[in-house]
Amino acid sequence: MSASTVLVMGVSGSGKTTVGTQLAKRLGAVFADGDDLHPQANVMKMSAGIPLTDEDRAPWLRLCAEWLARQQDEGVPAVLACSALKRSYRDLLREAAPGLAVVYLDGSRELLASRLSHRPGHFFNPRLLDSQLADLEPPGADEGAIVVPITLTPEEILDQARAALSRA
Repeated sequence: MSASTVLVMGVSGSGKTTVGTQLAKRLGAVFADGDDLHPQANVMKMSAGIPLTDEDRAPWLRLCAEWLARQQDEGVPAVLACSALKRSYRDLLREAAPGLAVVYLDGSRELLASRLSHRPGHFFNPRLLDSQLADLEPPGADEGAIVVPITLTPEEILDQARAALSRA
């Protein structure tokens, strides 16, 4: 695989953690879940159903970018699961990790809402889905993202992502 640093992005419920974890295993890469890098204040807001602002996300995105840069600097293949909803967020991550490959997990509001309603124990309040969808700026053609529909099985998603990454 030529892309050694990969971002798995999408709104909550798209399967970033599942896909990212398995993709990292298949690629022999380390994995980080952006959810684990959120400051406690962000977790508390989301748990209470309060949407995050760009200002709330800034420290978290810096931590995500620092993690990616550290892996790249050490020559360690890495996969990060992170919503990266806006182009400016992805630009920050790409600046920290040049050559970052992006896998965008794309799905309908209905499917995402259904998944979120069956995900107990996660801090993300399902009421926030609409705010994430409102903030979402899907990757533009110039970003070269690998777009994979979440209607596929996890295995099919992994196969498509890995095949596209190997061609990158």
